[in-house]
Amino acid sequence: MAEKQTKNGDAGAAVAVDDPGRVRNVVLVGPSGSGKTTLTEALLVASGTVNRAGSVVEGTTVCDHDPAAVRQQRSVGLSVAPVVYGDVKINLIDTPGYADFVGELRAGLRAADAALFVVSAGEGIDPATVALWEECAQVGMPRAVIVSRLDHARADVEGEIAACQDAFGSGVLPLYLPAGGGKQGLIGLITQRFFDYSNGYPPAIGEPDPADLERLTDARNELIEGIIAESEDETLMDRYLAGEPIAEDTLIADLETAVARGTFHPVIPVCAETGVGLAEVLDGIARAFPSPLEHDLPEVTSPDGVPHPRLSPDPGGPLAAEVVRTAVDSYVGRVSLVRVFSGTLRPERPVHVSGHGLAERGHADHDTDERVAHLYSPLGASLREVPYCVAGDLCALTKIGSAETGDTVSYPDDPLLMRPWAMPEPLLPVAVVAKTRSDEDALARNLSRLVAGDPTLRMERNPETNQLVLWCMGEAHADVVLSRLRAGGAEVDTEPVRISLRSTFAGKASGHGRHVKQSGGHGQYAVCDIEVEPLPRGSGFEFVDKVVGGAVPHQFIPSVEKGVRAQLRKGLVDDHPVVDVRVTLFDGKAHSVDSSDAAFQTAGALALKDAAAKTSVILLEPLDEVLVQLPDDHLGAVLGDLSSRRGRVLGTESAGDGRSVIRAEVPATELLRYAIDLRSMTSGTASFTRRHARYDPMPESLAAR
Repeated sequence: MAEKQTKNGDAGAAVAVDDPGRVRNVVLVGPSGSGKTTLTEALLVASGTVNRAGSVVEGTTVCDHDPAAVRQQRSVGLSVAPVVYGDVKINLIDTPGYADFVGELRAGLRAADAALFVVSAGEGIDPATVALWEECAQVGMPRAVIVSRLDHARADVEGEIAACQDAFGSGVLPLYLPAGGGKQGLIGLITQRFFDYSNGYPPAIGEPDPADLERLTDARNELIEGIIAESEDETLMDRYLAGEPIAEDTLIADLETAVARGTFHPVIPVCAETGVGLAEVLDGIARAFPSPLEHDLPEVTSPDGVPHPRLSPDPGGPLAAEVVRTAVDSYVGRVSLVRVFSGTLRPERPVHVSGHGLAERGHADHDTDERVAHLYSPLGASLREVPYCVAGDLCALTKIGSAETGDTVSYPDDPLLMRPWAMPEPLLPVAVVAKTRSDEDALARNLSRLVAGDPTLRMERNPETNQLVLWCMGEAHADVVLSRLRAGGAEVDTEPVRISLRSTFAGKASGHGRHVKQSGGHGQYAVCDIEVEPLPRGSGFEFVDKVVGGAVPHQFIPSVEKGVRAQLRKGLVDDHPVVDVRVTLFDGKAHSVDSSDAAFQTAGALALKDAAAKTSVILLEPLDEVLVQLPDDHLGAVLGDLSSRRGRVLGTESAGDGRSVIRAEVPATELLRYAIDLRSMTSGTASFTRRHARYDPMPESLAAR
């Protein structure tokens, strides 16, 4: 697989390929701090794309160019770094490892055809990485494992490989192992060659120490047996067991086929600092990972939902591209990163931009025609102009004002729409307020840009509390959003999120409303008597007319109801709206001249206030139905935590594969930080959804506060 050295092409300039078979789209995934960005930087240097490796600590890497990434010293967004290896263009897609930025990870998976799981030697495998591995397995995405940071003081390569096998399955086997005796290099288990990195990249190829060959005999035999088990040649295992030597070319060919199918997952040890393993990674990607020609394309329809014939990654086919990320550059404005699935995207051409299905996230459905002026090959924040972008490749578009993340780009004569990929629900609310009136315009302008580019960010204005609430994935995500708002010129503060409460009557009460005024020769006269009684939760408001004898003229009865409704909306206790009551109008008085619609509206409101003074008004808090999916190991801790939040567990059931689902009802006031707390309790392995269920009485001790 990776044991034949190929001379690099001129990787420093932007390259536009004509053949999708020469493209590899590879997403780098793994825990935060595992070395994904540092590995990408080393591969850029090894391929000749850049002259000098940047530093995450110093904030000089190609991929972590966002000021928030520099400040946090970790990736906060997806970034693309193309390299050329031989005649193959490899689009390295670096993604954040921190859970708050899972939306960027999802976008990277959508844009890629294969995944490199980067794990740090000696750190073990965290549960979130295992869950991601299983997710990739469900869709058959080819995967390989990079054991990084070989120079770490606690590095234990063989222990890390064993941990990967326990977590990912028996299909994970090392293709190379470090040489012994303090040598900087790898030994190929198939060819039994020594790749010597003592002088850096590229390695010198020679014979290994006989002691190393003996030490690695068991690992080599296990690898060969694993490759043969994946071979389509059913006679190969019998020949091997009979002692017949299997040709290296046969093993390598079967290995590459199994990797591309997603049934075999090679492990390559790598040290970005010394260059060990870089050649093997590049060669493995180029030769074993699938090209876009082997990738099933997402289903497409017309913008109005009419099914479209299945597309193929044909450069001559209909144009179907997708915006996988949207960013705002201070110099060029909006930049859209696009994966072309079918057809060829060319500059100086009109395109159709279509976005549907994300209205609940603040992305209204839209269909617009735009004009593409230029195409670029992105290298981190740099944009290098290219003449076209064929099916399977990635490119960047600028100044496409209507394009948002998840949109489909096609040609106007054949507009298409791809179903947006699944995005996690943001569940951490953050209330923001502009510091000054002049900041309000900048806040509105910048928020619209951020929401357009980040489907994991939801914005809503609470009409009752009048708070502007941003729903984020977690504290780190919120920190990035706030820093981008401030960088755009909007000075903002945060404030505690206020939950919208309701109120209702605790018992039946009558109320008398009298509005009598005389001023300037014009009088106002209205008297009404009502009875208010509580209704079951969720019943809403009922108005009953029981007036007899015309005590309240017929034309003013709707006025009383209108005044009562207005006062219910305004509330009786701390402006909390009143719900679930029946108001019965049974008596009143009117004046033949001075009575009016406005007077009876006022009288109705006064009558409601009078009734409230004669009984108690109780506060109601919103109750959410919560579904928590989690590993069984954390079931007890999460159930106890829900109980401490005044939650009522409705049931638990098995979801299979050692996971359970908890269904509970929890007051919304207890869920403000639940996204953070649940992640902490379960090491990021649990998720939850919530939806409003109803309003329930708040405990008196809390209502008093």
